[in-house]
Amino acid sequence: MRITICDDNEILTAQLESAILLFFTNYHIDLPEISIFHSGEELLADKRKQEIVFLDVQMGGLDGIYVGNELTKANRNVIIFIVTSYIEYLDDAMRFHVFRYLTKPIDTQRLHNNLKDALQTYKMNTAVTAVDTHDGTYCVATHEIIMVEALGKKVTIYTTDMCYESSRSINYWSETLTEACFFKPHRSFIINFEYVNKFDHTLIKLYNSKYTAYLSRRNYSLFRKSYLLYLEFKK
Repeated sequence: MRITICDDNEILTAQLESAILLFFTNYHIDLPEISIFHSGEELLADKRKQEIVFLDVQMGGLDGIYVGNELTKANRNVIIFIVTSYIEYLDDAMRFHVFRYLTKPIDTQRLHNNLKDALQTYKMNTAVTAVDTHDGTYCVATHEIIMVEALGKKVTIYTTDMCYESSRSINYWSETLTEACFFKPHRSFIINFEYVNKFDHTLIKLYNSKYTAYLSRRNYSLFRKSYLLYLEFKK
């Protein structure tokens, strides 16, 4: 795991690094690789994949809002913490789905609580699911599964890259896809909240409306509540 800190204040970066290392030490978790940059230009010049980033807003040169947007373009699953003294930047930061907004000076306990949430999200983003098909087993990034559909005896796994005809039943997938982003709105479907773009009382549109799943009327209220909770967690 890589954690990146980008701030032009060297005292702040040192304090933040110490607080992060303390978290991993206290919870007996393997220490991450920590990279420190003192400008947005330096960070964007680094071609390694960014995974968890602590990003200052006001820096000389490129500001944190621009850098955050660029990081999100490069990796839609990057987990970004905005660290700043200026709360007025919150709206701009939320436009690229900032994971958390931390104010200076850093509250160590609050930082540690939010790191717990970040690690859960990181694990989900990096999890791999084995998809057994009739011509072999494929390793698929769990977060890239858009939905599962059962049509008769045929079970199809739709992902952002391709589709797989699974040799497993829909019940198997209900027991396997237990992450909070997955929901079974109908006996024949399992959907990923991440890709929902529209729904009504009977249908759910996913992945820019490329796919459609059924929503049983008895599941509508629970689906709506679960989806809104998921969106709230993503903020």
